Amino acid sequence: MIRTDLLALTPEVLAALSNRGLVKRAVKAVEGGEAPTLAVDDDGAVHATHPDGVTSTLPAGGALATGVCSCAAPGVCRHLLALVLTYQRQQATGPAPAPRLPPPAGGPTDDGPGRGGGPAGGGGPAGGDGAERDTAGPGGAGHGPSAVGGTEPWRWSPGDVTDEELAAAVGAPALAAAERRRRAGYTAVVRRPGPEDPVPQVELPTGTVRFLVPRQIGYARSDAAGGDGEAVALAVWACRAADREQPDRREAQVRVGGTVSVVDRPALDAAVTLAGEVLLAGAVHTGAGAAARLAAVRRDLDAAGLRWPLLALDELAGQLDAYAARGARYRPETLAEVLAELPARRRAVVNGGATPAQRVLGTDEPAETPLRRLRLTGLGARVRGTAGEVAVDVVLAHPAAAGVLVLRREFTAAEGDQLTGHTLAGRRVAGSTLGALAAGNVVSESAVRSAAHRLRFSAGRLARTAVTPGAGSWADLPPALLARDLDALAATLAERPPRLLRPRTAAESVRVLALGEVRSIGYAAGEQRLEATVTGAAGGVATVSAVHRAVAPGALDALAAALGGAHGAPRYVSGTVRRGAGGLVVEALAVVADTVVVPDLTAGAGDGELTGAVADPPDPVAGALRAGSALLAQAAHTGLRQLPGGFRDRLREAGAGLARVGLDRCGAALTDLAGALGADPGDAAVRAWVDAQIRLLVTAESR
Repeated sequence: MIRTDLLALTPEVLAALSNRGLVKRAVKAVEGGEAPTLAVDDDGAVHATHPDGVTSTLPAGGALATGVCSCAAPGVCRHLLALVLTYQRQQATGPAPAPRLPPPAGGPTDDGPGRGGGPAGGGGPAGGDGAERDTAGPGGAGHGPSAVGGTEPWRWSPGDVTDEELAAAVGAPALAAAERRRRAGYTAVVRRPGPEDPVPQVELPTGTVRFLVPRQIGYARSDAAGGDGEAVALAVWACRAADREQPDRREAQVRVGGTVSVVDRPALDAAVTLAGEVLLAGAVHTGAGAAARLAAVRRDLDAAGLRWPLLALDELAGQLDAYAARGARYRPETLAEVLAELPARRRAVVNGGATPAQRVLGTDEPAETPLRRLRLTGLGARVRGTAGEVAVDVVLAHPAAAGVLVLRREFTAAEGDQLTGHTLAGRRVAGSTLGALAAGNVVSESAVRSAAHRLRFSAGRLARTAVTPGAGSWADLPPALLARDLDALAATLAERPPRLLRPRTAAESVRVLALGEVRSIGYAAGEQRLEATVTGAAGGVATVSAVHRAVAPGALDALAAALGGAHGAPRYVSGTVRRGAGGLVVEALAVVADTVVVPDLTAGAGDGELTGAVADPPDPVAGALRAGSALLAQAAHTGLRQLPGGFRDRLREAGAGLARVGLDRCGAALTDLAGALGADPGDAAVRAWVDAQIRLLVTAESR
């Protein structure tokens, strides 16, 4: 019996099931002549006797984690890895026929060689480059032509797994726990496999499940600490729901079990009412008494598990506190956005929008999730604030979950000191420095992720975090994070729900761009803005942009040098990506050439000579949107009840300006607001302001 599951275990999958260090040791031992002697039972159990006298066994039908070894190492050890690698080498060189995968539920199967070490693998296990090369028939419920058929190895769905196979893989206790969760209901995001990323993924509220080996459910893995069984069952059921309800979408948001909708949320209603009261009074006239109301509503939101409204309320409170303290973190535009977000989320729930209510409200999100041993890749850092108060956000890719985590540290300067990104790069955290984390590789057994994807490292005595220097090896990042075709990335961003309704996760728009070439670099002196036009490795154009900040004085010089080839040809750039009128815009975090450059943490006084012009053609649409948004932000700052004379006329003028550039509905929204403002504005004025703010925000985002 040929163990097709073992043939599908590429070095990348083995690293995900153990760690890269063990895989490297096992590969070195097998290739160095220390391969074990194998014996295979008729039922497929594989026994190995190693040169050091250790014996190991992979039982029939068992995943790698079920292996037994006589060595003292816990979990998946190098001996079990050597067993797998040796088995693959023997199958690749021996006379055995091509491996045959078991058929999916409801469909036939065809023969197909294994990529990771089968006859067509080319060079044995060390040369594997992906999932097993299987040929699946058109079986499986709920799939359209875009999801099944053909000869590609990635055309399969975990939803094809039968109940019997699922029960055998996860066990009765885990299945019972998953059933309880299903009865309560949960939401999930199903990301189907594709030729560039053959691993199906399911994002659950408690973590991300990856199905590493086609149709081998025992090799599914969750990034959350604890047993995988419950999460795997929930992920399989989510895939079934996606196959049934949205068979043609590459990424599907689904609701599994529980109630159909979530409408009656008194805590959410209270938060929306409070936001309206702040809007009527304005930041200028919201007194200290609002703190008690904010705290009470916050407690109710927390108790109800409404994570995203809770985080929005926290931002509202932070903006009001910053204004009261005359802090630099206060921005009228941010205040206006959050005052619109709370009612926008409520409207989406009450009106039954396309996005599941649980995704809009974050009701399924735990406050914190301990993560199992994980590997992170530094994607740079962003420094914000003033010289007296600085926040450093270290951005880290989490490849196993195809996501991004953010580690934040805040600093207050002593009297006479001036804090910058460079002076803070040497500050220590988790046994390393911020600079090393931002550009390095992190392996941690103590990571905890918040609902907002903030990262912290627990301080337990057994917890360990190791940081090694990074060389910018970003080629192995998953396609969800690494964009080679910038036009395809722009299309993906366009499909997302509006930002007002998306999960409030940190760095949700951070991506890595694989660069083709840097076409031009220019500097707009009036705005102190550096811009570079770049192409993607597989096509498309984007603008890399950065604006001078006093807390990162050397950033523009460092970014210009890195993109200009001072450290070798730039290969990757990471940053926050958004859609602009002229295409994609990337607010750079780091650049990879022969080294990793993190501009915000680089030394420099900002006195370098930046040359080149920035093409800045007139954009009347953007200008009209900015003018209207500025008026709405001023209204939130001052308060609808304290607006200056002539403000209604200014709204009408801005509305006419929007209509002239073709944004008739945006213009009408401002005109309606002007009509709703009277001597004593009330709920009608609040609704009109919210209507206008939502419309302008969504229009600006969708350009």
